[in-house]
This record gives sequence, C-alpha cells and structure tokens, in this order.
Amino acid sequence: MSSNRKLKVLYVSAEISPFARTGGLAEVAASLPGFIASYGNDVRAVMPGYKQIETDMEYRADFPVILGGKSETCIVREGSMNFKEKDLPGSIPVYFICNYNYFDRDGIYCFNDDGERFAFFCEAVLKMLPEIGFKPDIIHCNDWHTGPVCMLLKEKYAQSMFFKDTAAVFTIHNLQYQGNFHGGMFDLFDLSRELFTSEKSEFYGAFSFMKCGIAYADKINTVSRNYALEIQTPEYGEGMEGILKKRVKDLSGIINGISYEEYNPQKDTDLIKNFDAGSIEAKKDNKHALQKELGLPIADVPVIGIVSRLSGQKGLDLVLERIREFLAGEIQFVLLGVGEHYYEGAFKKLKKELPEKVGIHIGFDAQLAKRVYAGSDIFLMPSRFEPCGLGQIISLRYGTIPVVRETGGLAETVTDYSKHKKGNGFTFADFNSDSFEDALKRALAVYSNRNEWTRLVKLAMACDFSWGRSAEKYIGLYETALVKDI
Repeated sequence: MSSNRKLKVLYVSAEISPFARTGGLAEVAASLPGFIASYGNDVRAVMPGYKQIETDMEYRADFPVILGGKSETCIVREGSMNFKEKDLPGSIPVYFICNYNYFDRDGIYCFNDDGERFAFFCEAVLKMLPEIGFKPDIIHCNDWHTGPVCMLLKEKYAQSMFFKDTAAVFTIHNLQYQGNFHGGMFDLFDLSRELFTSEKSEFYGAFSFMKCGIAYADKINTVSRNYALEIQTPEYGEGMEGILKKRVKDLSGIINGISYEEYNPQKDTDLIKNFDAGSIEAKKDNKHALQKELGLPIADVPVIGIVSRLSGQKGLDLVLERIREFLAGEIQFVLLGVGEHYYEGAFKKLKKELPEKVGIHIGFDAQLAKRVYAGSDIFLMPSRFEPCGLGQIISLRYGTIPVVRETGGLAETVTDYSKHKKGNGFTFADFNSDSFEDALKRALAVYSNRNEWTRLVKLAMACDFSWGRSAEKYIGLYETALVKDI
C-alpha cells in the first residue's frame, strides 16, 4: 500500500450474505468489506431492502427518487454486518434501500421490471449519501446491477461539491450477466440522449448496466488475473472485449479470498468433528456423517463432491457424461445445488438409478455445504469458464482435493499435483469429457496411495487464500483510482 491514508468506502452490491444470497457475489460482499475495514478504513455497504431480509434495522432517511419522470419514495434503513478479521471483531454499517413497489416481493431477481428496479437502486444510492452525511472517497460497485452508479456519478453528479473527489471502482464478478435492457431504459436516468452511444452505455441497441460500469468507472477489476486476460478475447468477452481492451490500462484482476474465520475446520460448528492438518484422520468422521445424512451406505470409499449453482457454465455436462463410469467402482458421489431444471432433473435421475452410490440435495443449505466440503475427498469444478470460483478455495481449506479445469481463477488457485508433486489438486485444459476423465482418474490413483494422499491433503490445507493479500490489493486499487489524470 502506498500511503497511510484512511479511506471512506461505500461497497455497493445487489446481494450480501447473510441478508440475501444467490451465489459467490454475496459471499465476497460479506467478507471483503470487513477485511478492508480491519485496516482502519471507514467501510460501509449498501444493498436493496428485499422483503426476505430479516435483521434489526433503524430508520435513517427518506427522499424522493425521480425515475423517468415518476417519483418513487426511497426509505433508507440501517443495519450492521459483524466481522472478525485479523483477530479483531468489528461491524460495518449496512444500508438497505427500501421501496414497496420494487423490493417488497418474494425473491431477488427474474422479474419483468428488473431493469427499472435496479435503476431505482442506483439512483437511490447516490441520493442517499448526502442525506446520511457519508462522503465516500471510493464507491465500489459490483456487477451489472450497480453499473449505472458509475455513469450517474460522472454524468449527473460530477459537478456536485459533495461528489467532486469521489472515485468509482467497478468489479466484474461474471461478465456473462450484463443487465442488458431495451434502449428506452436509458431515459429513466434523465440524461441527455447524446450520451447513449456505443462508447458508453449503448450495447447493440440495448442499454447495458454492465457497460456503464466498464465505460465510466475510474478503475475496473475482475476476480482473477487470468479472467482479466480472458475477457479481452472473443471467446470469453461476451461482446464486451472491445471496450475492455480499450480500457486495458485501467483493468486489473484480484483473486477472491474467503473468510478463514467462517471457513475453519478447526472451529466449524456445522461439522460432526473438527480437524486440522495435524488431525486429518477426523475427515473420515465427517465423511461418514455426510454419507448418513444423504442416505448413503457408510463406507471408507472415495467420496466425490460438488457444491454448485447448476448451470452450463459449471461444466456439469462433463460430469454427467462420465460419472456413471466411475460409479461402477467403489466410489460415491454427492451434490448440493440448485439451478437450471435440466441439471436438477439429470442429477435426480442419477440418484434414482444409483441410490446406493449417489446423494443429491437440490436447493441451497449453507450448513450442509460445509459438511460436503469437509466430508468429501475430491471436489469437482470442471467449469467451462470461472471468473474466480470460491468452491475450490473452500475445499482446499477443508482438505478436500479439487479437480478443476484450467480457466480463470481455477487456474490461478489450483496447481496440478501430477506434474511436480507439489500441487494442491488436479487440473485439465481442454473442455471435453476425455480430459475431465483423465484428471479425475489421476486424482483417484493418488487417493489409492494413502500416504501420498495424506501428503497431498496437507499441501492443500497449507494454502492461504484468506483475504489478507487481496484486501491490500483492493486498497491499492482504491488509491490509484483517486489519482486524477493531469
């Protein structure tokens, strides 16, 4: 870090665990702000006030938000998010943007008016700040839902004395989800139509929330160095590779971390028995408990696990193509996930075919997820693409060996053990079932040698993917965002 300046940071996210969660974004939003605050910075978070949120809140402010000529009332309520990082307990204020019309409904996404809902959120975030008297140095926006905050900061509020020294950082967690809506969505923001261009927010005739963030943020980052390079290519750029290459000097990649307090096999109360690298034999107790919980015979056989959103991105077709061949032997397979109906149905069918070999839980259960991480021997993540991935990092923490495809953050966090006996998992490059099968066979071959497998598990558990180094890089990114071009 280049200075001792203490920063004021507003962390903007559509979801933050435990208040609302659909995937990794919420996990990152729950842990990264706390770690940045632990360096003495004033960090606060803001998210929509969804109906499902159950936490103590206090009224902070209310004000009108004009959207497309229509006035909607925003009520800001404040809660808090506890953290314990660097052995220091603390809490972060969390502001909830509440509005009956937009957020008082069951669920988070997939409504016909999502564009309008998150346009309201973006407008309300900036209007909120003078109302609550918090003047941030950095507004850190995350994924498409928050992209227009960057546009509004530069085009609507740039001349305001309140915001004149505020910089925007925009993090791309997954470029595939872009928030592209009809072109008329731009008019909700009361900006000149001359600004609706392909250099800024227009994307093949649509208004793109994601492109707003990329075009207007002072600094852009994504969640691994590899993914930052990949998204500048047609294969992974999702049509945005042109503007990303144009802004390459402002684009970086910072690998995600996890909270080593929350994910700690030594202390995790969700496990049947705690363990560390010096007592990995206790993983067997967790395996047997997992087998019992998912209705499988208790046996000392390799258990292959998946915790995942069920979508094509995650490489599940490769698993479905080859897993039956492996299950013909003395192997069990467990999966926890929810997502596309096709994959839910395919894994349910697998369970019906092989009830003594397969344990499936469709849905999300944070406690069961930890038991899958702790009780499995091998963790599969054969993703088609993966910006960062948290599953492989969590599995390493629990001594469960990842088998992953060499893409994005997976390639940055998992090193193939087969190549030099110093790796922490098994990898494959080509996205096909033969390559996947070869990697899993190599993992199982090492598993059959108990001494070598124990050594590998200890190597995995020695890895450090806590937030420390990455949080320092984010603070450095904030400082560079504040440096004005002369």
